[in-house]
Amino acid sequence: MDRYRIIASVDKPRGAKGGVVCCPVDGLPLLLQPGMALWIVPPTLRGPRQVEVRSTKDGPRGQQVRLSGIDDLSAAEKIAGRYLLAREADLPGDLLLHDPQALVGLKVVDATLGDLGSISAVMSGPAQDVWEIQGPYGTVLVPAVSEFLVQADDDLITMDLPSGLVEASR
Repeated sequence: MDRYRIIASVDKPRGAKGGVVCCPVDGLPLLLQPGMALWIVPPTLRGPRQVEVRSTKDGPRGQQVRLSGIDDLSAAEKIAGRYLLAREADLPGDLLLHDPQALVGLKVVDATLGDLGSISAVMSGPAQDVWEIQGPYGTVLVPAVSEFLVQADDDLITMDLPSGLVEASR
């Protein structure tokens, strides 16, 4: 059975041809891509319930998006304020690393030091996120960069941190 996830909100119409401005929800990155199948929730009484992303353009306040079946300003106005749902299987494989809600509570281990504890908070920054980890070393702040990541799954993140990083962040 497929699992689904709300990934964006439809904030407002954009233009007379049915474009909309969509913003990510729950701290997620911009995820809408051409060809992606989406479901509008809650659905409108009249109009499409399932749409496909025709085009996207990243903007300063979200993505400008064209959706199949939303072809004029009136249709775009009807879906403003609603959410877009996607199949989890259609989302990027590394989404876990960019999803603050899913990260909090995950156990983190270092290749050298072993158990670092669990992620207690995710701080979003302009260059990268920083994970606050509570554990045997106290509170440790770790930059969430791919260079440190060895493996990530649903309940454990394995990292290879530079020597001295844990001690310096305490």
